[in-house]
Amino acid sequence: MSEVHRADVHELGELTAVDSVVTIGNFDGVHRGHQVLLRRTVDAARDRDARAVAITFDPHPAAVLRPGSEPPRLQSVDERVAALCALDLDLVVVLAFTRELSHLSPQAFVEDVLVRPLGTRRLIVGTNFRFGHKAAGDVVTLVEAGDVHGFEVEAVTLRELEHRPISSTQVRRSLADGDLGWANLALGRPYAVRGEVVPGDGRGRTIGVPTANVAVDDGRLVPANGVYAGTASVEGSSWPAVTNVGRRPTFAGATRTVEVHLLDADPDLYGRELTFAFEHRLRDEQRFDGVEALVAQIHTDIATARELLG
Repeated sequence: MSEVHRADVHELGELTAVDSVVTIGNFDGVHRGHQVLLRRTVDAARDRDARAVAITFDPHPAAVLRPGSEPPRLQSVDERVAALCALDLDLVVVLAFTRELSHLSPQAFVEDVLVRPLGTRRLIVGTNFRFGHKAAGDVVTLVEAGDVHGFEVEAVTLRELEHRPISSTQVRRSLADGDLGWANLALGRPYAVRGEVVPGDGRGRTIGVPTANVAVDDGRLVPANGVYAGTASVEGSSWPAVTNVGRRPTFAGATRTVEVHLLDADPDLYGRELTFAFEHRLRDEQRFDGVEALVAQIHTDIATARELLG
């Protein structure tokens, strides 16, 4: 199992510098483009009998440099770490992104993050990787630093899917646009959100379709408003489910909610953490003329979900 080290730049000195193959990036979503870098890192480390290391940042740099401009997260930092560890890395470093870190020159960044604490012998990054104060460092800078400090640099070209680059930005854009198919292909798995089940207005139960109201963290990306089929999971148990994301226009709802209806199950979920994996988008959210029309459509959605989910 991977070792996880959470540190600021000063605390990196607690690590033991041994021969390492390192990759570095934000890795939000750990999508298929990231996976190419990460698997290449693990393979190169095994070939060299070296340590495979991934460095990621928390919080997102934009949250420190331009508060309020940071993009919504595809994963919590804990989910990201779990996804990184699942790829057989030896060490995952969660580096605290601070203003002090952002002010390091490219040369100081190489010395303080890559060389002294880690013993980097090979560095694998995307061709668009930038680092150091005002993003002054790039792959050329790294190659020059590698000549000085004794490490090699491998720059990996961004992967594409359907003529679009696979990137966290593109995944966010697709989810926000309701393009679930492309996003899930780019991620290599269904996109999922997680949150505590909290009391709602209870209207679902009164119309015969009880739902779990999931309080998703404000910083987490929730796909475009609409109705989805997928899998709901709670503490190791999972069920096929239908989820409505939106403002419930039939009832003049004012806030955006994520409401999950489990198929063929109605456990007490209040206060528990529920994860919903978005596997299929069924339709846009819409306003109905009355409750009867809404309920009829919900049952149609459930039947469609059963067919899609098998």
